[in-house]
Amino acid sequence: MQCSVEKLNLDISADVSAVLLRVIGFLSEKGVRSYLTGGFVRDMLLGRDTADIDIAVARDALETGQEIAAALDGKYVLLDRENGVARVVLEDPSGSGRWMIDLSTLRGDAVEDMSRRDFTINAMAVNVDSLRPMLEEPGGVALAPEEIIDPFGGQGDLERRLIRAVSPSVFPSDAVRLLRAVRLAGELDFTIEEETSVMIERCCQLITGVAGERVREELLRILAVPGGHLIVLMDKLGLLTAVFPELAPARGVDQPVVHFWDVYRHSIETVAAVDFLLRRGGWEYGGEEALAPVPWSEALERHFEQDTGGATGRVLLKLAALLHDIAKPQTKRAVEEGGRVRFLGHATEGAAVVAGILEKLRFSTREIKRVSLIIENHLRPSQMSSDGLPTRRAIYRFFRDTGDAGIDLLYLNLADHLAARGPNLDWQGWLEHCRTAAYVLEQHFSQEAAAAPPKLVDGHELMNAFGLGPGPRLGELLEAVREAQAAGEVTTREAALEYVAALLSAVNKSS
Repeated sequence: MQCSVEKLNLDISADVSAVLLRVIGFLSEKGVRSYLTGGFVRDMLLGRDTADIDIAVARDALETGQEIAAALDGKYVLLDRENGVARVVLEDPSGSGRWMIDLSTLRGDAVEDMSRRDFTINAMAVNVDSLRPMLEEPGGVALAPEEIIDPFGGQGDLERRLIRAVSPSVFPSDAVRLLRAVRLAGELDFTIEEETSVMIERCCQLITGVAGERVREELLRILAVPGGHLIVLMDKLGLLTAVFPELAPARGVDQPVVHFWDVYRHSIETVAAVDFLLRRGGWEYGGEEALAPVPWSEALERHFEQDTGGATGRVLLKLAALLHDIAKPQTKRAVEEGGRVRFLGHATEGAAVVAGILEKLRFSTREIKRVSLIIENHLRPSQMSSDGLPTRRAIYRFFRDTGDAGIDLLYLNLADHLAARGPNLDWQGWLEHCRTAAYVLEQHFSQEAAAAPPKLVDGHELMNAFGLGPGPRLGELLEAVREAQAAGEVTTREAALEYVAALLSAVNKSS
């Protein structure tokens, strides 16, 4: 936070200033008393860039939002009819910027309105009338401390880097704030104040009454913070099993001797291991030496940071990591001589359980399919070969069945290995594991390049050449040719036709 003795210098970019002037100008013309509030004031004081602007208006916010959207060529979004909250999305005509203007209905005066906010660092406000002249002049914005309405000491908590609840009613009045406290602690690198932590623990089960889509939004932002420490914090505060009660039975479930932790702790540690492997966090039990043999490239980084329609691939992989062994408790069996523990079918059963969880949390169909696919197949990377490196055919089939998620599965498999061994990591075993993953990725990318040219043969050619009719058998033959092409066994049209002839001949002989 930048400040001088007399003035607080607020860091507002030129783009944000321009957007603010447009919105404030509209409100002034309408004679609407309004205040900048919440996260926007907080981020200005911290010098953080933000495209989210919070404004409290002494008027119906829903009606005001519709008028602003119409006047400024924006998009109106109703966020909360009951509490009078709306959003206006404004985009730069050049496509270089996108801003979210969240409007709330001012209840009473500014101080009374701040008393209904969640945390002290979000319970500050600035009257737009005092801000507008500074936005119109070059040289930035500098406010006297008394010009910031701060009835609960938010500026002091910013300096102390604390998340502190405004009042004991904060969480009962809106339980999504339980997760928001964790998320803000992670995003800002702040600490949750002790009394606030006690309140969260006491109220943690209230999260079960929050709408699924609101939980999903906070959860994804928590997972977006690098590392796994916020999942540990959620567990400490009782929120992890409140959000995912299906995880609770995993606590205390022992695993085979190779595992250092029980199923529950292993699941948490796997989240941290994923971000370690993706160069987004540390790993308590291994540093650069353990990371060095793990394959990495700009293409892989793009893969994990690609938006899948609401969340990045990295975030969804961390979610899958947390839930990948969720069905182990109910599938635990002692099935081998000596009583060795096995968890037969836990991947398939776990995928079904997780699909149900994510549906309740209003994840998109695409997100549910991806996470479920990863969980259902998380054992497959270790099953591609029983001895040595997997064959090119095995690699082709693996990616044929899993698509782009095959890359995610390789890294989950590596993270699973780390989180199984923990401080007992066997170095030679780890090097071998990484070498296999690197080989599979190398072969996959080369197969993709090999399959990029036109098909060697199509269905019409096979029907004409062999007197076949349309149907499942034709599709099976075409897939067999693609597989052989990816494995480097056929490279020309003539070789493909010979390969199909051999397949048909073998079938005829067997029948």
